[in-house]
Amino acid sequence: MKRVVFSLVILFAFEFLCASHSIAQTAFSKEIQAFKHSDSLQFPAAGQILFIGSSSFTNWKDVQEYFPGKRILNRAFGGSALTDLITCRYDVIFPYQPKQIVIYCGENDFAASDTVTVDMVTDRFKTLYALIRSKYKTVPVAYISMKPSPSRELLLQKFKEANKQIHQFIKSKPNAVFINVYPAMLNIDGSVRAELFLEDQLHMNTKGYMLWKKIIQPYLLK
Repeated sequence: MKRVVFSLVILFAFEFLCASHSIAQTAFSKEIQAFKHSDSLQFPAAGQILFIGSSSFTNWKDVQEYFPGKRILNRAFGGSALTDLITCRYDVIFPYQPKQIVIYCGENDFAASDTVTVDMVTDRFKTLYALIRSKYKTVPVAYISMKPSPSRELLLQKFKEANKQIHQFIKSKPNAVFINVYPAMLNIDGSVRAELFLEDQLHMNTKGYMLWKKIIQPYLLK
C-alpha cells in the first residue's frame, strides 16, 4: 500500500513539473494532436467502448470491423507506456464519456529499460486504474494481458509475472476484468506462435487479431 501511495505522489509530482510544457513537446505530440483535430471536427459520441494503450491497439485500425454492433473509439498511440497513459489521460481518456474502457499497455514499460521491475509496472497500472476511477467511478474497465512475441523473448518472464500481479489486483476490484490473451498465443511446447506476427515479430498480423477477437469479444459490452 505504501508503495502505491509513493508511486502516486511521484507521478503527480512528475506531471506537475511537466504541466507547463506544451503537448507538442512530448514524444507523442503528433498522435495527440491528431486526436484533438479529429475531436474538433466531430466530437465522439458518448457511450462508446474506449480503447487505450500502445501499438497493438494503434495498429488495429479496422477494429470496428472485428466487432460489428459495438461502437469503438480507439485512442491508443504506438510506443506508449503506462506512464504515458497517465500523463496523457486528459487527452486520451478524460475528454470522453465511455461505456467501457479497454486497456492494452505495459510491454513498452519493460522494453524501455532493464531497470524497470515487475513491481514498478504493476504499481503503474494501479496508479492508472486509480486515476481512471477518480473520473469514472463505475465505468467497466478491462485490461488485456501483455502478449508474448518472438522479438521480446527475453522479457516474457517479466510479462508473465506482471500479468499475474495485475490480474490479482483486478480480481479485487468491482467493474473490472482481466482478459488473458497470453496462453492462446503459445504453441503446445510453450514457444510463441510466430505465425501470428508480422515480419518484425513484434506486431500482430490479421491472424493474430482474429485470435484476439475471439478472446476479447465476450468481454465487450453490448
